Amino acid sequence: MADIHHPSASPNAWALTGSPRPSGRRSGARAALLALSLAAAGLLGTAAAPAHAAPSVRNTSSGATTPHGAVTCRGEGIDPTAQLHHRTEIFVKAPLSTVWKVQTDVEGWPAWQASVTSMKRLDPGPLREGSRFRWTTPAPPTPTTPATTLVITSSVQQVQHNRCIRWRGPAIGDGLRIDEGVHVWNFIEVEGGVLVRTEESWTGEQIEADPATSLSYLAPGLDAWLADLKAAAEARHCPRPR
Repeated sequence: MADIHHPSASPNAWALTGSPRPSGRRSGARAALLALSLAAAGLLGTAAAPAHAAPSVRNTSSGATTPHGAVTCRGEGIDPTAQLHHRTEIFVKAPLSTVWKVQTDVEGWPAWQASVTSMKRLDPGPLREGSRFRWTTPAPPTPTTPATTLVITSSVQQVQHNRCIRWRGPAIGDGLRIDEGVHVWNFIEVEGGVLVRTEESWTGEQIEADPATSLSYLAPGLDAWLADLKAAAEARHCPRPR
């Protein structure tokens, strides 16, 4: 996860967005989604148009319809049936090898992403197809859900060294659940650095109850992840003098 990141989330997250506070059950659902996207979206800029609004092309490897301009790895992208998805990108002024290393060394995520509170590889060796990792991120309390820790178990589906990676998996906490997040990353070497593009989808009955609101909160998490990746990679490439 993304598969699901993040100015520090708080119970006052609605005030931070400048949005009016809804009431009742929908308030709790929206607050939970906002907290999740700000504190834990993984589950990485300029936001692109929602994928459902874009032209589509045929994915020859799976037979599914893939939105034009979608982020893919070895021909596979996000869940094409998902209501909730977002695409964004950022320029990183660092070598491709550095950006790739920072992002794919998942055990190092807690060092540069404050919202990743723990990380554990579930298999040895370099990250490759079939690799799995489990990580946690806090979600604060809302009117309808308690404070909880989301446990995200990600499984790498496709990877191409220095070019792309795609993983998927659920995020489960006490009273808050994303049945599956699918997260895809592209790393494109350009003049002066790397263009990092990412796209993520979420599926699950709880978060699909209010898709328009959910989409409006998925975006900040990806943007924050990209900002943190940029800061970490650029600092590693050009460390500040002591």
